[in-house]
Amino acid sequence: MRKWLLALFALGALVFPALAQAAEDDEFDPAHEWEFKTWVDLPFGLDITKPVAYLILGTIVTCVLGIVLMRVKVGKDPTRRQAVGEMIYEIAQVQVAEQGLPTKAISRWFPYVASLMLFIWTINMLGFIPLPLSDETWHGVPTLAIFAATSTLSVTLALALMTWVFTHYEGIRANGTVGYFKSWIPEVPKALLPMIIPLEILGQFMRLISLSVRLYANMLAGHLLILTFIGLIFLTHWAVFPLSVVAGTAFYLFEVVIVVSIQAYIFAALSAIYIGSAIEPEH
Repeated sequence: MRKWLLALFALGALVFPALAQAAEDDEFDPAHEWEFKTWVDLPFGLDITKPVAYLILGTIVTCVLGIVLMRVKVGKDPTRRQAVGEMIYEIAQVQVAEQGLPTKAISRWFPYVASLMLFIWTINMLGFIPLPLSDETWHGVPTLAIFAATSTLSVTLALALMTWVFTHYEGIRANGTVGYFKSWIPEVPKALLPMIIPLEILGQFMRLISLSVRLYANMLAGHLLILTFIGLIFLTHWAVFPLSVVAGTAFYLFEVVIVVSIQAYIFAALSAIYIGSAIEPEH
């Protein structure tokens, strides 16, 4: 526990310049982390902002992890790198793809759900590492900050929209347009159809909302709590310091050890289930 307390204190020290500046301005508010400035102004609304920078970095890191962990030579005695790569592959194959996708679709959609799981895990984990990707500066130098791109609704909505589009595309490809949309209508008395059909259509759109909001809300809540407790360490009375350190450490550990991985797994697993149910709607 002592190591983790020191780690949290160091984390607070890393972001201290930004907190100190906020204290001087008497306007410290963790919610300001989600007020984004435009770094590079591009046409068609494709501006580079803090979430975009994290997405670019997350994409690069995900590709590097995939190459480093998966492109290994299989030797007589497996290395630690090979063991980690096999563990990730097995989780994606057995716990995600095989649980949600029909056998005939695994080879087609396994790369998508596996990449989705690894990318979300990476972008979530980057959100707990202090990086100089902040909108604030201290004496002209960008301050270190912790920020998860998945704590932004537009990011999680875009990820959910990909799964939603792929689900209906694959459903139409596998069953035909008429056959797929007919599968939305359950076998109920015809008198109930005017009420059931709108509910079924609404349910398809609710999948889009549930995927995006679940990931967004969990990451947003975790970061707000951590930033709040880090701020309390430096910006309140000394008597609050022990409680802030202990509570902040507990939330930080909970997010890094549990929430990051669970949210990546759930998003990928639900994506596999939705695509699989569109391919074989009778199941």
